[in-house]
Amino acid sequence: MAKKNKQFEKRMSNIPVKNSKESTPEENVLIYKEGMTVAEVAAGMKKSIPSIVMKLMQVGIVANQNQTIDRETIELVAMEFGYELKDEVITDASRFDEITIEDDPKDLVSRPPVVTIMGHVDHGKTTLLDTIRNSRITSGEAGGITQHIGAYQVEKNHFAITFIDTPGHAAFTQMRARGAQITDIVILVVAADDGVMPQTEEAIAHAQAAGCPIIVAINKMDKPTANPDRVMEELTHFNLIPEAWGGDTIYVPISALKGTGVDQLLEMIQLTAEMKELKANPNRLAMGTVIEAQLDKGRGPIATFLVQNGTLRVGDVVVCGNTWGRIRTMEDDRNHRFTNVLPSTAVSVTGLASVPLAGDKFTVVADEKTARDIAQKRTYRAKDALESAKKATSLEELFQKNDPNRQKELNLIIKGDVQGSVEALRSALEKLNVEDLKVNIIRSTVGTITDTDVSLAEASHAIILGFNVRPMASVRNEASNKGVEIRLYNVIYDVLNDIESALKGMLDPVFEEVVIGQAEVRNLFKLSKVGTIAGCYVTDGVIERGSLVRILRDGVVVFEGKMASLRRFKDDVKEVKQGLECGITIENFNDIKENDIIEASVQKEIPRV
Repeated sequence: MAKKNKQFEKRMSNIPVKNSKESTPEENVLIYKEGMTVAEVAAGMKKSIPSIVMKLMQVGIVANQNQTIDRETIELVAMEFGYELKDEVITDASRFDEITIEDDPKDLVSRPPVVTIMGHVDHGKTTLLDTIRNSRITSGEAGGITQHIGAYQVEKNHFAITFIDTPGHAAFTQMRARGAQITDIVILVVAADDGVMPQTEEAIAHAQAAGCPIIVAINKMDKPTANPDRVMEELTHFNLIPEAWGGDTIYVPISALKGTGVDQLLEMIQLTAEMKELKANPNRLAMGTVIEAQLDKGRGPIATFLVQNGTLRVGDVVVCGNTWGRIRTMEDDRNHRFTNVLPSTAVSVTGLASVPLAGDKFTVVADEKTARDIAQKRTYRAKDALESAKKATSLEELFQKNDPNRQKELNLIIKGDVQGSVEALRSALEKLNVEDLKVNIIRSTVGTITDTDVSLAEASHAIILGFNVRPMASVRNEASNKGVEIRLYNVIYDVLNDIESALKGMLDPVFEEVVIGQAEVRNLFKLSKVGTIAGCYVTDGVIERGSLVRILRDGVVVFEGKMASLRRFKDDVKEVKQGLECGITIENFNDIKENDIIEASVQKEIPRV
C-alpha cells in the first residue's frame, strides 16, 4: 500500500492544478465566482451596494443588486476600488468535476476523435457501425466474439477513431443534459432513396444544440432510386450546406451494405479531427465520462469508461458520479484486457461499488477512504439538489425582470398540426425583434409532442410550443418531472404576444436617476459611535431616507454614496420636506464640511414600450 501511494504521489506531482490549493484570505482581493450578482460583488469588497451601482453607471451599465454581471465588468469595477480579481479556489474534493487542471502545452499529444453515428431508423446506421467494426478484421486485426460495451476503436492509416455506439440521439441528449460533452464529431446517416425523415431532423437538432461538427453520410447509394442531390437540397434547410455548394459541411456518398465509400468517410473523419487539433495529456491522473453501465449477476456493476484525459490503470481508485471503486479489470469490445488505457479510449471496467449513471464523470483519487468520503458527499448533495430542484424554464419566470438567472436567448421547440402552421409560426417568431434578444428555434416539426421533444427541451433549456396538438398524459408527466414547460395554443397571435412579453421580461431593467431634493449643511456634530452628523436645511424638494446622495462642494462632486440615516430632532423619519431642518449621516463618508450641498436622488425604472 505504501508503494502504491508513493506511485500515486509521483503521478500527482507532475500535474499543475488550478484552484486546488487552500489559500488564506488576502487584502484587496475579490474572489470571482460564476454568476456573481452586484450584491455579492459589494459584499466581497466590503463596499456598499450603491457605491457599486454608481461605479457601474459610470461605465455605462445600469444594474440592480440582484443582477448578475460578467467577469470582465467585475474585474473593471474591482480595479476601480483597488482590488485584484482572482478566480474562486475550489478546495472541496467532492467537486472534482468543477476543478480545472491546466496541462502544460508541451505535455499535450494528439488524441483520437470520439465519433457518434446518428440518423433515422432503417437508414443504415447499424449497418454502417457493423461495417466499420468488421473492417478491423480485414486490416489484419484478430476477430472473434464481440461484447456490447457501447464503444469501439478502429484504425485507418495508423489513425485511431473511437466510435460511440449509443442507442440513439435520445441517449446522446440525456448525457448532454447531464453535462457530459463526450462527442467530437457527429456522423449523420441519411438514406439516398428516402431523404430527410423526422428522426433525421431530431438528430440534426440534437447535434447542433451540442455544438458538434456534422459529417453527412449519404447511404444506400447502391440503390437505383438513390438521389443524393435531393438529400443535399433538403439538408440545406438545416444549415448543412455542402462544400460543393459553397458551404462547410462534408458530404460522403456511401453504401454501408457493400462497404463503398466507408474508407473515404473515415478519411473525412480524420481530416475533421486534424482541423480540430484534439489533444490530451496522457501523463496525468485519468478522468472521463461513463458511456453506459449495467449490473451483471456474475461480475457485479460494469461501466463503460471513456477516458478523456490522463492514463487509467488497473488498480486505480476512482470516484464515479456518486459511487466509487478500485479498477479490477478493463476490457474492450473484443474482450482484450488492458493494464492501462490512454485518452479517447473506451473500456468496460469492473470494481465499482454500485452502478453509476450514463454521463457521470469519473476521476482517479489517492485511496479508498478519500473515494468513499467524496462519493458520500456527492450523494448527499445530489439528494439536496433533487429536493430543491426548480423548473427548467417557464414563461412566467421570464416575465420576471429581476430574475438574476434570466437568459438572453429564448430557446423554443415548435410542434404543430400541419406544415403550413408550423412554418408560419416559425417565420413569425423569428421576425420578433426586442432589442438585442432573439428567439432561437431549436426544432420545428409536424406531429404531437413526444418524449424526444421533452428530452431535447430539457437539454437545451427550451420551452415547447404546441399549436393545435396535445401531448399524451405520459409525455405531460415526463415534462413535469423534468421541469420542462409545454404551452398549448390554437391562435397564432396568442403565441406571438406571449413570446414577445417573455422577451421583454428578459431585458435588463432600464433605470433613470431622478433628483428629488437638496439640503445645505449648516452644522456638524461628531459622535464616536456614529461618525459625522450633518445638520442640514432642506432648500429644495424632499430628502428621503435611503436615497442615493452626492456631496457638492463649490459645485463640484466630492463624494457619491448612500444615505445612512435621516433624523428630525431625535426621531428617525422617512422624509424631510423643503423648508425643514434635519440630521443626515452618509455611509462610509465623514469628511463633510459646512456649506456643502447634499443632493438626494432615486433610481426609477423606465417602462419598456
